[in-house]
Amino acid sequence: MKTEDWLKLGISACWYVLLAWWLWSARGNKTVARGEPWMTRLLLYWLPLALAFVLLGPGEWYGRNWLREGIVPHTAPVFAVALLIVAAGVALACWSRYLLGRNWSSVVQIKQDHELIEAGPYRYIRHPIYTGILMAFVGTAIQVGDVRGIFAILIVFASFWRKLRMEERMLGETFGEVYAAYKERTSALVPRVF
Repeated sequence: MKTEDWLKLGISACWYVLLAWWLWSARGNKTVARGEPWMTRLLLYWLPLALAFVLLGPGEWYGRNWLREGIVPHTAPVFAVALLIVAAGVALACWSRYLLGRNWSSVVQIKQDHELIEAGPYRYIRHPIYTGILMAFVGTAIQVGDVRGIFAILIVFASFWRKLRMEERMLGETFGEVYAAYKERTSALVPRVF
């Protein structure tokens, strides 16, 4: 196997680690107190994520059209940078998920006895799981190297932005002034940027 193939395999392995951690750590979450309707979750969160994964799928799926226009070279150094970004993103998402503990949900929900977590990356950003997953998508898009990667990132970003705004509204209603103060001293996704 060539170096590029090993690096691409490493990127795939990172995604499998994220999936395995998500499935394992979902056990024993707190009971839901309130959340968004399932149809909204399906249309505005799960379908966009599925579409982004399809866009980042094998290039053969897209034949020779404008989505396959190369914008990043397929070289070992580029793939190495992509792997580092994906691995860092997955590590951030997994660490952040660990810190949320039983408060976590894959969808917008408030749990019974919900706690506001401000440790680790939550000290600086309110949605580090989204930041980590976005980083993993960016790294994967770099590895893919085609125009379709840009669309995948934009779709995931739009879906996460809608979701985080909804979460922030619910958290604000739940925690009031405490959450308002937390928002003042943190960024949504990127420390000191936005």
